[in-house]
Amino acid sequence: MGKGRILIEFWQFLKVRKKFWLAPIVAVLVLLSLLIVAMQGSALAPFIYALF
Repeated sequence: MGKGRILIEFWQFLKVRKKFWLAPIVAVLVLLSLLIVAMQGSALAPFIYALF
């Protein structure tokens, strides 16, 4: 009942609805959010935020 369940349900949604174009969008959003969270306390934070 954790994060794995969400990924399984999302994949099933993509298969049933034939909306595979959503997968790369979600992947990029997740990677960008992880980058922002990882760099939040570092000295590189102002440069990361300047990109957005």
